[in-house]
Amino acid sequence: MPEAMGGERTLTIVRQEESLGAAADLDFAIGLLQQVKAGRLGPTLRLYRPVPTVAFGQRDKHLPGFDDAARACRNLGFEPLVRKAGGRAAAYHQGTLVVDHLEPERDAIAGAKGRFSFFGELLAQALRSAGVDAAVGEIPGEYCPGEFSVHGRNTELPSHQVKLVGTAQRVVAGGWLFSSVIVVENSAPIRAVLEASYAALGLEWDPATAGAVNDLVPHVGVDAVEAAVLDTYARYAQLDHAQFSTLR
Repeated sequence: MPEAMGGERTLTIVRQEESLGAAADLDFAIGLLQQVKAGRLGPTLRLYRPVPTVAFGQRDKHLPGFDDAARACRNLGFEPLVRKAGGRAAAYHQGTLVVDHLEPERDAIAGAKGRFSFFGELLAQALRSAGVDAAVGEIPGEYCPGEFSVHGRNTELPSHQVKLVGTAQRVVAGGWLFSSVIVVENSAPIRAVLEASYAALGLEWDPATAGAVNDLVPHVGVDAVEAAVLDTYARYAQLDHAQFSTLR
């Protein structure tokens, strides 16, 4: 378990029971970050299960095959969006858990890289507590590659590694948003839409790196992973709970 950042703190847990829609869910997180910046919202953890979405990076939309990639997403039942942050296309659906962590901080930029390392290890620890052989680090050929991705290994075939968690961060004057997407169940549709999207964009990757927690540890579902995440967060902060309506 990584060492706590900044000492004792209280973190309000808010569970969003239903998706607001692909674009609205992303916009809502940005709106929360503006509330943090304005001093109206304290440390908060928002948890939800999204609708099928492919979030493209800014670089993706400038590639010649972007329109074809977006069309392929829709044909497979996923809503294509372009997120404001960088990176490459990432896919998620109801079998994933999105964790949006927001906190006020005077010098939010200074700690940006440290947050990637800290929360990557926190999420890896949560998955290990759920029985996954998880670690932090980019694996060869992964989609939306990142230095602090969380991956898991097949204990019967250790050379087979799959990406399980992608993370992204937005920083404003006075606060930050750290967003994590944990793929827990039903990896086949995610792999299929990523294969179609990356092919249209002309980007190379290894589809074998797209997987889910329950590909490695059968019968582990989103609820179990959410519980493991909250148990691990409880070592980082004092947890409080609030209704989603308090954020609207």
